[in-house]
Amino acid sequence: MMAEPVASSAPFKGTEDGIAALHAALATLPGPDPEAIAAATHRDAFLTKPPGALGRLEELAIWYAGWRGTARPRLAAPQVVIFAGNHGVAARGVSAFPPEVTAQMVANFAAGGAAINQLSETFGAAMTVHPIDLDRPTMDFTAQPAMSGAELAAALAIGWNAVDPKADLLIAGEMGIGNTTSASAIAAALYGGDAAGWTGRGTGVGGAALEAKTRIVEEALACHAGALGDPAEVLRRLGGRELAAMAGAILRARHLRIPVILDGFICSAAAAVLERARQGALDHAVAGHVSREAAHGMLLDKLGKAPLLSLDLRLGEGSGAALAIGVLRGALACHSGMASFEEAGVSAG
Repeated sequence: MMAEPVASSAPFKGTEDGIAALHAALATLPGPDPEAIAAATHRDAFLTKPPGALGRLEELAIWYAGWRGTARPRLAAPQVVIFAGNHGVAARGVSAFPPEVTAQMVANFAAGGAAINQLSETFGAAMTVHPIDLDRPTMDFTAQPAMSGAELAAALAIGWNAVDPKADLLIAGEMGIGNTTSASAIAAALYGGDAAGWTGRGTGVGGAALEAKTRIVEEALACHAGALGDPAEVLRRLGGRELAAMAGAILRARHLRIPVILDGFICSAAAAVLERARQGALDHAVAGHVSREAAHGMLLDKLGKAPLLSLDLRLGEGSGAALAIGVLRGALACHSGMASFEEAGVSAG
């Protein structure tokens, strides 16, 4: 289960400039198969149900069919990849937990003891864990960029390389004390608005601690105010290695036409960098759930992603997205397994 970071590969191999490499990887993106979409839509029209009776399950099945290039798809090989990184800003007390919890939770993932382990097993997903330089936190982004260009490229490459080309669904999860602060700063930089609107409780901070966390996000935005016009630069300056790795994995999935289920606020913030850099970059992704982190719903609205589930989760790890595998499996089982009116000998309306 534990996976050491692997060597960088194209488009990030050997580069000192993660900004340029990310833009290059976004320059040409494959789209879904229009013939598969047409065929899946035609099939849906003749299944033994009234038109639209399965609601979003019908849309979900057709969406998935388009990206997999077949009118009658099955979900056989979902993959969950968890990235872990440490944040320099965690030393400012933005979390209810100390930074050493990141490494402790990585060990828990490796031992099979976390929620995401149970959910991955329940829904038949292969799961790997990728700790990224846990002994070397990013810089405190209230005073300087979180990562250099080379560090950004290396983290993107770890995410890119973590995706199994044989997978037919990807979920990217994370672990990193302080990363809701990073996600809040990224969301505010990408979409505007004040820090308070984007900054939430994270691991459970409240009162004066939440006010302090909000001020730290404000400091970060002020520090980098002149350099936030490029979403890739936003990721370098305000992100973390695990957020960059998630962005790299989601982008690699697009190049492989592997559908993605997005997890919570932190995953959505990493993904939003791609969408802001290239409109339509997340067409291969759906939102698995909306979490209790208040800004998550705001961010999904900005992305135009309606969540499949709303269960008041706020764990991260890919847990909400993993639960949504069940919804996707149900959608595909109905679409690909149901009989048509003619096959069932049922009179059509």
